[in-house]
Amino acid sequence: MKINQEKSLLLHLCYYPFTYQIHTYMGPVRRLQYLLFLTLISLLPTALAASTTLNMSLPGCPDKCGNITIPYPFGTRAGCYRPGFDITCSESTTPTKAIMGTNIEVLDFNITSAEIRVLNFISYICYNQASQQNDTWSTSSINIAPLKTYLFSNKRNKFTVIGCYSLAYIVASATQQGSNSYWSGCVSFCQSLNSTNDNGGTCNGLGCCHTAIPAGLVYYEVSWGYNENQAWSYNPCSYAALMQEDWYNFTVDDLVGFGFDERNQNNVPIVLDWAIREDGTCLASHEESSASPACRSIHSGCDNTTNGDGYICKCLQGYEGNPYLPNGCTDINECNFPNQYPCTGTCANIEGNYQCLCPKGTRGDGKAGNCTKIPENFPYPAKVAIVSIVGVAVLVGICFLAIWHKQRRRYIKEKDEYKKYYEMMDNHLRVFGTKQIEIATNNFDENRIIGIGGHGKVYKGLLENNMAVAIKKSKEVDEVQRGEFVNEIILLSHINHKNIVRLIGCCLEVQIPMLVYEYVSNGTLFDFLHEKSKNRPISLGTRLRIAVESAEALDYLHSSIAHSILHGDVKSANILLDDEYHTKVSDFGASNLLPVDDAQIVELVQGTRGYLDPECLCTQIITKKSDVYSFGVVILELITRKKAIYVDNQTGEKQHLASCFISRVSQNKIHDMWDMEIVTNDEKINVVLQEISELAVQCLSAKGDDRPTMKQVAEELQKLLRFHNSLSSWQIDPEETDSLLSETKFDSVSNAPAFHSTNYINVLEIDTVAR
Repeated sequence: MKINQEKSLLLHLCYYPFTYQIHTYMGPVRRLQYLLFLTLISLLPTALAASTTLNMSLPGCPDKCGNITIPYPFGTRAGCYRPGFDITCSESTTPTKAIMGTNIEVLDFNITSAEIRVLNFISYICYNQASQQNDTWSTSSINIAPLKTYLFSNKRNKFTVIGCYSLAYIVASATQQGSNSYWSGCVSFCQSLNSTNDNGGTCNGLGCCHTAIPAGLVYYEVSWGYNENQAWSYNPCSYAALMQEDWYNFTVDDLVGFGFDERNQNNVPIVLDWAIREDGTCLASHEESSASPACRSIHSGCDNTTNGDGYICKCLQGYEGNPYLPNGCTDINECNFPNQYPCTGTCANIEGNYQCLCPKGTRGDGKAGNCTKIPENFPYPAKVAIVSIVGVAVLVGICFLAIWHKQRRRYIKEKDEYKKYYEMMDNHLRVFGTKQIEIATNNFDENRIIGIGGHGKVYKGLLENNMAVAIKKSKEVDEVQRGEFVNEIILLSHINHKNIVRLIGCCLEVQIPMLVYEYVSNGTLFDFLHEKSKNRPISLGTRLRIAVESAEALDYLHSSIAHSILHGDVKSANILLDDEYHTKVSDFGASNLLPVDDAQIVELVQGTRGYLDPECLCTQIITKKSDVYSFGVVILELITRKKAIYVDNQTGEKQHLASCFISRVSQNKIHDMWDMEIVTNDEKINVVLQEISELAVQCLSAKGDDRPTMKQVAEELQKLLRFHNSLSSWQIDPEETDSLLSETKFDSVSNAPAFHSTNYINVLEIDTVAR
């Protein structure tokens, strides 16, 4: 409107008065000069309109690459971008593409949210009917660490897996490729294409699943967890990628053939967060003194980024545009946007804000829409309003007193409950005060930390009698969980087993109860096998004894007390060793309680990669057989001396111990997996190893119902230990040994092919002969 008025005024003042004079009084040269002058005046409104367009790039720099707008601090030419924000415009391609780094295609930029969307490759694994296994695959990775400006957005992206029998992991890092500090993943199942029913476009585990990622990641790759596909007849391929969460809507068509990959041309969008990372945090003084300030508009400010170090620039409230350019933030005329900036009166734009005056004869806040008529006197409605306000104030006061009284009663009740807990634990556990715990841990000194787990931190403490203890300080829990936690402490006080870490006492004077355990000095079984003693030989007898003691402890938790305790995180790192290398099972989940005769408890499944029961990932149901599966992995660690996720010495690739072991069983190459330290020329020793291997494979059955109980596992290990110990003082007659050899077949485990062994002795016959 303003431009049109200027145009009309200029034409009225300049054009019409001079037209007659040009033709009547001026010569040819002067007439030509005036005609040029009038032409320039007629073009002035167009120039004014063009000047109102928001500039997004530096003067003289291209702001487009094909159809993509390139805003500063990004640029495609030298001098047109801030260091670290260079973009390559590939005009040799059709259509023209914007490239970040070496080969990452850019989709678009967002100055306000400091985001950039790029294309990411899709990883896939497909079933080959000829070889009857997944042998067609592509694993993608993306590394933005060298660019230093970007991080994967943990708010906009999800690691997504698509398929009907798919288990995939995201292996990521906050530094560079090779330093993988983060592992996660998810599993999706579907019995048929009809069972998914599109899921309303969401990933809920039926045909599609996804998981969040943490902040600060610059590198990721995909790792597949299954070597077979039971759904190949209707879903031959599985896909996985880190992708923009709100971009993807699941559909059944993504499971048919190569549907998902073909429709998306092997690419999905991924969102990166960018920031000014070379200058530290957002400080006004720092920006003013910087030789190369980022926030250059006088109407701009900055905010620290929520993803990694650094900061981003922003236009101040009431302004819009590009804060990285001088004069890049321009005033918003709020009156032109009544939906965003409401006004029930007369709107007037001011620099960086707007005014809204109530109509004449009214007063109030026109922006809030509460303009009211100005009363001449103190009318009756005003009196009613004052009385109402006073009444509301009194009502609020009464409510406050009621709430205070209720909280006080709750506090008194809570004290009575604690008194009851003290009385119940008087004969079982020692009750510590907060001051005692602080003295024992030197005020929770960080140097006293000996373990950090999912439930909290564990400190080494020293009591007044110089007794070393382990003090567990749990994370925050709500009121209901706190009451349950105290009840569980009472139950744990009745547990008495030589191979379970003993609970000495607790502290209930704080909101989050603290537990005091006996201190086990010789570290974990994980360290014993893989770290501290990795170059020291460990005898088969020692390994068998460790397995027997651990199994007996888990059996005790499952069946020997009034309520079963499901450990939920059985692994070598949770099996402690004392000075004589006897085991102490620790960190079992006290919250996973159920009656002895119950079979399962439904909860959010937690655990450690490599030990986690695959059936739990699908069903979200943890059972006693879940502990059996995890213990089967521990048995494999003992006889192979390999980690649950280990690096193959030949290929340099990471392998899943359980999957790899079962695969070698099906290929009759089980000897390749055994630790050479315990493999001898003694056939009877190798028979023991075969027996242990079969027991481990049975524990790793895909279905929980096919696995033995912990009691059965403990009994079989006891027999094998007795037989092994007898070999040093008693020799089996060769003819009798031959009579014990039988051609035995493994039970079906995880649908793996059975194998035969002619050097396999039935464990019951071994035990009978040994005795």
